[in-house]
Amino acid sequence: MALQAGTVAELRVEREAPFGYFLTNGTEEVLLHHREITEGFDPEGMQTVFLYQDHQGRLAATMTIPEIQLGTYGWAEVAGAERKLGVFVSIGISKDILISVDDLPALLSLWPEKGDHLYITLELDKHGRLFGKLAPENIVKSIAKKAARDLLNQDVLGYAYRLLKAGTFMFTDGGYIGYIHESQRKKEPRLGQRVEGRVIDVKENGTIYVSLLPRAYEEIGRDAEQILAYMDSRGGKMPYWDKSTPEEIEARFNISKAAFKRALGRLIKNGEIYQEAGWTYRKNGED
Repeated sequence: MALQAGTVAELRVEREAPFGYFLTNGTEEVLLHHREITEGFDPEGMQTVFLYQDHQGRLAATMTIPEIQLGTYGWAEVAGAERKLGVFVSIGISKDILISVDDLPALLSLWPEKGDHLYITLELDKHGRLFGKLAPENIVKSIAKKAARDLLNQDVLGYAYRLLKAGTFMFTDGGYIGYIHESQRKKEPRLGQRVEGRVIDVKENGTIYVSLLPRAYEEIGRDAEQILAYMDSRGGKMPYWDKSTPEEIEARFNISKAAFKRALGRLIKNGEIYQEAGWTYRKNGED
Protein backbone atom coordinates (compact mmCIF):
# COMPACT_ATOMS: atom_id res chain seq x y z
CA MET A 1 0.00 0.00 0.00
CA ALA A 2 1.31 3.46 -0.91
CA LEU A 3 2.35 5.75 1.94
CA GLN A 4 -0.27 8.41 2.58
CA ALA A 5 -0.24 11.59 4.65
CA GLY A 6 -2.64 11.60 7.59
CA THR A 7 -2.26 7.90 8.35
CA VAL A 8 -0.26 5.69 10.71
CA ALA A 9 2.20 3.21 9.19
CA GLU A 10 4.48 0.40 10.41
CA LEU A 11 7.84 0.92 8.72
CA ARG A 12 11.36 -0.39 9.09
CA VAL A 13 14.62 1.55 9.03
CA GLU A 14 16.19 1.47 5.57
CA ARG A 15 19.23 3.61 6.26
CA GLU A 16 20.60 6.28 8.55
CA ALA A 17 21.31 9.85 7.45
CA PRO A 18 23.07 12.76 9.24
CA PHE A 19 19.66 14.30 10.06
CA GLY A 20 17.65 11.17 10.88
CA TYR A 21 16.55 7.83 9.44
CA PHE A 22 14.90 6.86 6.19
CA LEU A 23 12.05 4.43 6.77
CA THR A 24 10.51 2.17 4.15
CA ASN A 25 7.53 -0.09 3.48
CA GLY A 26 9.58 -1.95 0.87
CA THR A 27 8.73 0.31 -2.05
CA GLU A 28 8.78 3.90 -0.73
CA GLU A 29 11.01 5.82 1.66
CA VAL A 30 10.14 8.57 4.12
CA LEU A 31 12.36 10.58 6.45
CA LEU A 32 12.07 10.32 10.23
CA HIS A 33 14.01 13.37 11.40
CA HIS A 34 15.96 13.21 14.67
CA ARG A 35 13.58 15.76 16.24
CA GLU A 36 10.61 13.48 15.47
CA ILE A 37 12.08 10.48 17.32
CA THR A 38 10.57 9.69 20.71
CA GLU A 39 11.42 7.28 23.50
CA GLY A 40 11.36 3.64 22.46
CA PHE A 41 12.94 4.07 19.04
CA ASP A 42 14.77 0.92 17.93
CA PRO A 43 16.60 1.11 14.57
CA GLU A 44 16.51 -2.69 14.38
CA GLY A 45 12.76 -2.97 14.81
CA MET A 46 9.57 -1.77 13.13
CA GLN A 47 8.59 1.86 13.73
CA THR A 48 5.04 3.06 14.25
CA VAL A 49 4.86 6.53 12.73
CA PHE A 50 2.38 9.14 11.60
CA LEU A 51 2.84 10.49 8.08
CA TYR A 52 2.44 14.15 7.15
CA GLN A 53 3.88 16.72 4.76
CA ASP A 54 6.76 18.85 6.01
CA HIS A 55 7.12 22.57 5.32
CA GLN A 56 8.57 21.79 1.88
CA GLY A 57 5.59 19.60 1.03
CA ARG A 58 7.58 16.36 1.26
CA LEU A 59 6.14 13.29 2.96
CA ALA A 60 7.69 12.94 6.42
CA ALA A 61 7.27 10.74 9.49
CA THR A 62 6.91 11.40 13.20
CA MET A 63 6.72 9.02 16.15
CA THR A 64 4.18 11.38 17.75
CA ILE A 65 0.80 9.82 16.92
CA PRO A 66 -2.04 12.37 16.96
CA GLU A 67 -5.63 11.56 17.83
CA ILE A 68 -6.80 13.37 14.69
CA GLN A 69 -6.04 11.45 11.49
CA LEU A 70 -7.73 10.71 8.18
CA GLY A 71 -11.21 9.56 9.16
CA THR A 72 -10.89 10.30 12.89
CA TYR A 73 -12.04 13.39 14.76
CA GLY A 74 -10.84 15.43 17.69
CA TRP A 75 -10.45 18.91 19.16
CA ALA A 76 -7.62 20.97 17.71
CA GLU A 77 -6.31 24.22 19.17
CA VAL A 78 -6.07 27.21 16.84
CA ALA A 79 -2.47 28.34 16.42
CA GLY A 80 -2.93 31.31 14.12
CA ALA A 81 -4.53 32.65 10.96
CA GLU A 82 -3.65 34.02 7.54
CA ARG A 83 -6.40 36.08 5.94
CA LYS A 84 -5.95 34.68 2.41
CA LEU A 85 -5.47 31.06 3.46
CA GLY A 86 -7.48 30.30 6.60
CA VAL A 87 -6.58 29.25 10.14
CA PHE A 88 -3.88 26.87 11.30
CA VAL A 89 -4.55 24.36 14.06
CA SER A 90 -2.31 22.15 16.15
CA ILE A 91 -3.00 18.42 16.23
CA GLY A 92 0.02 17.67 18.41
CA ILE A 93 2.71 17.26 15.76
CA SER A 94 5.46 19.73 14.80
CA LYS A 95 3.57 21.13 11.80
CA ASP A 96 0.27 22.98 12.11
CA ILE A 97 -2.60 22.00 9.81
CA LEU A 98 -4.50 24.47 7.62
CA ILE A 99 -8.28 24.82 7.62
CA SER A 100 -9.23 26.57 4.41
CA VAL A 101 -10.78 30.02 4.27
CA ASP A 102 -13.63 28.34 2.35
CA ASP A 103 -14.68 26.53 5.55
CA LEU A 104 -14.64 29.66 7.72
CA PRO A 105 -17.25 32.38 8.35
CA ALA A 106 -17.51 35.16 5.77
CA LEU A 107 -16.96 37.75 8.50
CA LEU A 108 -13.35 37.94 9.65
CA SER A 109 -14.53 38.99 13.13
CA LEU A 110 -16.10 35.53 13.53
CA TRP A 111 -12.93 33.62 12.58
CA PRO A 112 -11.34 31.53 15.31
CA GLU A 113 -8.50 33.18 17.21
CA LYS A 114 -5.39 31.69 18.75
CA GLY A 115 -6.35 29.44 21.65
CA ASP A 116 -9.85 28.66 20.34
CA HIS A 117 -10.76 25.03 19.66
CA LEU A 118 -12.31 23.35 16.61
CA TYR A 119 -13.65 19.81 16.23
CA ILE A 120 -12.03 18.54 13.03
CA THR A 121 -10.75 15.65 10.97
CA LEU A 122 -8.02 15.41 8.33
CA GLU A 123 -8.60 15.12 4.59
CA LEU A 124 -6.52 15.15 1.41
CA ASP A 125 -7.16 17.56 -1.43
CA LYS A 126 -6.96 16.55 -5.10
CA HIS A 127 -3.20 17.12 -5.02
CA GLY A 128 -2.77 14.83 -2.03
CA ARG A 129 -2.08 17.67 0.40
CA LEU A 130 -3.19 17.28 4.01
CA PHE A 131 -5.60 19.81 5.49
CA GLY A 132 -8.12 20.12 8.31
CA LYS A 133 -11.88 19.88 7.87
CA LEU A 134 -14.57 20.93 10.34
CA ALA A 135 -16.69 18.03 11.56
CA PRO A 136 -20.15 17.91 9.96
CA GLU A 137 -23.25 18.08 12.12
CA ASN A 138 -23.97 14.34 11.96
CA ILE A 139 -20.52 13.57 13.43
CA VAL A 140 -21.00 16.03 16.28
CA LYS A 141 -24.42 14.53 17.02
CA SER A 142 -22.93 11.04 17.06
CA ILE A 143 -20.66 11.89 20.01
CA ALA A 144 -23.18 14.01 21.92
CA LYS A 145 -24.97 12.89 25.06
CA LYS A 146 -28.65 13.48 25.80
CA ALA A 147 -29.24 16.05 28.51
CA ALA A 148 -31.61 15.42 31.42
CA ARG A 149 -34.04 17.94 32.90
CA ASP A 150 -31.91 18.37 36.00
CA LEU A 151 -29.48 20.42 33.89
CA LEU A 152 -32.02 23.25 33.82
CA ASN A 153 -30.53 26.51 35.14
CA GLN A 154 -27.08 24.92 35.47
CA ASP A 155 -23.98 26.72 34.19
CA VAL A 156 -22.24 25.15 31.18
CA LEU A 157 -18.94 25.71 29.40
CA GLY A 158 -18.06 24.73 25.86
CA TYR A 159 -16.96 25.73 22.38
CA ALA A 160 -19.00 27.34 19.61
CA TYR A 161 -18.80 24.91 16.70
CA ARG A 162 -21.50 26.06 14.27
CA LEU A 163 -22.64 29.59 13.46
CA LEU A 164 -26.06 30.38 11.98
CA LYS A 165 -27.85 33.67 11.33
CA ALA A 166 -30.41 32.92 14.03
CA GLY A 167 -28.03 31.57 16.64
CA THR A 168 -24.97 29.57 17.65
CA PHE A 169 -24.44 25.89 18.41
CA MET A 170 -22.00 24.97 21.17
CA PHE A 171 -20.59 21.66 22.36
CA THR A 172 -20.31 21.62 26.14
CA ASP A 173 -17.59 20.11 28.29
CA GLY A 174 -20.19 17.63 29.49
CA GLY A 175 -20.78 16.40 25.94
CA TYR A 176 -24.11 18.13 25.25
CA ILE A 177 -25.16 20.08 22.18
CA GLY A 178 -26.37 23.52 23.15
CA TYR A 179 -28.17 26.14 21.08
CA ILE A 180 -27.82 29.85 21.78
CA HIS A 181 -30.54 31.92 20.10
CA GLU A 182 -29.45 35.38 18.97
CA SER A 183 -31.77 36.90 21.60
CA GLN A 184 -29.79 35.11 24.34
CA ARG A 185 -26.44 36.77 23.67
CA LYS A 186 -25.08 40.30 23.58
CA LYS A 187 -22.46 39.48 20.95
CA GLU A 188 -22.15 36.60 18.50
CA PRO A 189 -19.39 34.19 19.57
CA ARG A 190 -16.53 33.39 17.22
CA LEU A 191 -16.27 29.94 15.68
CA GLY A 192 -14.30 27.88 18.19
CA GLN A 193 -14.65 30.43 20.99
CA ARG A 194 -15.02 29.15 24.54
CA VAL A 195 -18.33 30.34 25.94
CA GLU A 196 -20.05 30.13 29.30
CA GLY A 197 -23.79 30.22 29.76
CA ARG A 198 -26.70 28.72 31.65
CA VAL A 199 -29.26 26.15 30.57
CA ILE A 200 -32.68 27.71 30.04
CA ASP A 201 -34.41 24.71 28.48
CA VAL A 202 -33.87 21.01 27.86
CA LYS A 203 -35.50 19.62 24.73
CA GLU A 204 -36.99 16.14 24.32
CA ASN A 205 -34.20 15.17 21.92
CA GLY A 206 -31.63 15.84 24.65
CA THR A 207 -30.24 19.11 23.34
CA ILE A 208 -30.15 22.17 25.55
CA TYR A 209 -30.98 25.81 25.01
CA VAL A 210 -28.36 28.09 26.50
CA SER A 211 -28.36 31.77 27.44
CA LEU A 212 -25.16 33.80 27.55
CA LEU A 213 -27.01 36.65 29.26
CA PRO A 214 -26.46 37.05 33.00
CA ARG A 215 -29.15 36.20 35.49
CA ALA A 216 -31.18 39.24 36.53
CA TYR A 217 -29.47 39.62 39.90
CA GLU A 218 -26.05 39.34 38.26
CA GLU A 219 -26.98 42.06 35.75
CA ILE A 220 -28.18 44.35 38.53
CA GLY A 221 -24.94 43.71 40.37
CA ARG A 222 -22.77 44.72 37.42
CA ASP A 223 -24.89 47.79 36.66
CA ALA A 224 -24.78 48.84 40.31
CA GLU A 225 -21.00 48.46 40.40
CA GLN A 226 -20.68 50.61 37.28
CA ILE A 227 -22.86 53.32 38.81
CA LEU A 228 -20.89 53.35 42.08
CA ALA A 229 -17.58 53.47 40.21
CA TYR A 230 -18.79 56.48 38.22
CA MET A 231 -19.99 58.23 41.39
CA ASP A 232 -16.68 57.55 43.14
CA SER A 233 -14.86 59.16 40.21
CA ARG A 234 -16.95 62.32 40.85
CA GLY A 235 -16.49 62.58 44.60
CA GLY A 236 -19.48 60.40 45.48
CA LYS A 237 -22.23 62.09 43.48
CA MET A 238 -23.68 62.25 39.97
CA PRO A 239 -26.26 64.39 38.09
CA TYR A 240 -28.43 61.36 37.29
CA TRP A 241 -31.38 59.88 39.15
CA ASP A 242 -34.46 57.78 38.47
CA LYS A 243 -36.11 60.66 36.56
CA SER A 244 -33.21 61.06 34.13
CA THR A 245 -34.09 60.44 30.47
CA PRO A 246 -33.36 57.10 28.78
CA GLU A 247 -31.10 58.94 26.34
CA GLU A 248 -28.98 60.41 29.13
CA ILE A 249 -28.64 57.03 30.83
CA GLU A 250 -27.79 55.21 27.61
CA ALA A 251 -25.16 57.81 26.70
CA ARG A 252 -23.45 57.66 30.10
CA PHE A 253 -23.82 54.03 31.21
CA ASN A 254 -24.75 52.13 28.04
CA ILE A 255 -27.69 50.47 29.80
CA SER A 256 -31.46 50.91 29.56
CA LYS A 257 -33.41 53.15 31.90
CA ALA A 258 -35.18 50.08 33.30
CA ALA A 259 -31.81 48.49 34.17
CA PHE A 260 -30.61 51.80 35.63
CA LYS A 261 -33.67 52.07 37.88
CA ARG A 262 -33.32 48.47 39.05
CA ALA A 263 -29.70 49.09 39.99
CA LEU A 264 -30.56 52.35 41.77
CA GLY A 265 -33.33 50.59 43.65
CA ARG A 266 -30.94 47.94 44.87
CA LEU A 267 -28.38 50.51 45.98
CA ILE A 268 -31.03 52.57 47.79
CA LYS A 269 -32.39 49.45 49.50
CA ASN A 270 -28.86 48.55 50.61
CA GLY A 271 -28.45 52.04 52.07
CA GLU A 272 -25.55 52.93 49.79
CA ILE A 273 -27.07 55.95 47.98
CA TYR A 274 -29.85 58.54 48.20
CA GLN A 275 -31.41 60.94 45.68
CA GLU A 276 -32.10 64.63 45.97
CA ALA A 277 -33.11 67.36 43.48
CA GLY A 278 -32.02 65.48 40.36
CA TRP A 279 -28.77 64.19 41.82
CA THR A 280 -27.72 60.89 43.37
CA TYR A 281 -25.30 60.79 46.32
CA ARG A 282 -23.36 58.07 48.09
CA LYS A 283 -24.12 57.85 51.79
CA ASN A 284 -20.38 58.08 52.49
CA GLY A 285 -19.76 60.58 49.69
CA GLU A 286 -19.62 64.35 49.63
CA ASP A 287 -22.92 66.21 49.51
